[in-house]
Amino acid sequence: MLEILIRTTATFFAMLVLTRLLGKKQLSHLTFFNYVTGITFGSVAAEIVIQKELFLVNGLVSLTWWTLLTLLVGYVGLKWSKARILIDGEPTIVIKNGEIIEAALSRTRLNLDDLTMMLRERDAFSIGEVEYAILEPHGKLSVLKKPEYQNATKKDVKASPPLHPILPAEIISDGKYVMKNLQELGISTKWVDRQLKQSGVHSIDEVFYAELQSDRSLFIDRRDPAD
Repeated sequence: MLEILIRTTATFFAMLVLTRLLGKKQLSHLTFFNYVTGITFGSVAAEIVIQKELFLVNGLVSLTWWTLLTLLVGYVGLKWSKARILIDGEPTIVIKNGEIIEAALSRTRLNLDDLTMMLRERDAFSIGEVEYAILEPHGKLSVLKKPEYQNATKKDVKASPPLHPILPAEIISDGKYVMKNLQELGISTKWVDRQLKQSGVHSIDEVFYAELQSDRSLFIDRRDPAD
């Protein structure tokens, strides 16, 4: 009994420290990788408590090493966009301009029944209401409804909705152009540079994140001074 109490207490405090190191992204299961590593983390902790044949120190070392590997993968994904796509995957547009992208459904192994169910969960009871639908890396669907089906805001009360809104997209990430999105949107880096200068930004290195919004204006988030 004393051994079980010691193992449980040691594992409890080890998990308390290690989960703080893993951070909120890991614990929120934002991607399938986060989900799997989180489940495995809990399974390893349970084995340490239950399996008396497993030395306590060895179990804690295993748990710590698993945490460090998870942090290493997260760091690699943070610094290199190609690695991030490989690890976490990327969003997939399944409805674009009100039309279902059949090839995207096939790639994501999503059938029409699944799609309509996920749309209903997003309060879209007809595919005809949807302008864009994106299957996110964590498996949930993000939906942008057509203007006539969107809830009115204070800004919209006296304004006519745009006929063909564009899907907001990141065009600068961590001080670098997202060329894939620029090409899809049909805009050049020179155009972005002009928009940045009009906003008082003289170099892309000053920008941590920039997004082209539905009205074709730029949302710009500058780097923190400490960076």
